[in-house]
Amino acid sequence: MKKCIKIGLFLILFFTLLITSTGITLWYLWSSNLPYIGSLKNYNPPIITKVFADDGQIIGKFADEKRVLVTLDKIPTHTINAFIAAEDARFFQHKGIDFLGIVRALFKNIKARRIEQGGSTITQQVTKSLLLKNPARTYKRKVREALLSLQIEKEFSKNKILYLYLNQIYMGHGLYGIEAASELYFGKHIRELNIAESALLAGLARAPSRDDPIKHFNRAKLRQKYVL
Repeated sequence: MKKCIKIGLFLILFFTLLITSTGITLWYLWSSNLPYIGSLKNYNPPIITKVFADDGQIIGKFADEKRVLVTLDKIPTHTINAFIAAEDARFFQHKGIDFLGIVRALFKNIKARRIEQGGSTITQQVTKSLLLKNPARTYKRKVREALLSLQIEKEFSKNKILYLYLNQIYMGHGLYGIEAASELYFGKHIRELNIAESALLAGLARAPSRDDPIKHFNRAKLRQKYVL
């Protein structure tokens, strides 16, 4: 009996050390050669180039990415709150990673037997969009994403992170950032949107093609209701 207990304890200790050492090794390998977050200080993405006639009328627009940069002071508070509610309700509480969100995503992934949900925060979405170009959903990339997100939160203010996110996010139809999206979907500047319009726009962030109000209006309205 004592011999069985000793063998059992030895096996537990052995596998604990094995798992721990494997985890540390993978963490070290995956966290090496991380992208430089200092590049975010000089955020200068492609924007729409407008061509004007002599009378001031726009006669042409050219862009690789349809984006119009907008500063936070030009974005209504209710619009910012709508995106936070839709994408990262604990944005102002966490430090780049929402561990509660990760736990929820982990259980869902285990149940689905694949990486189906990421539990990504707004900071992590900025990381994926601007620093990690590989779209593959792997655990290696999630570790690198988490480390970079923690670094970003230490280096930049929440307002800076929001500025990057709201100008970088893809909103469907080749649009990047909420100003360009507002101009297409509502025909007006982001500063002019009301609460309902802001909620509809924020609802696009998760899946802009699936929740496209032009092609799938009813689905977009359901998403808007969720945000509100």
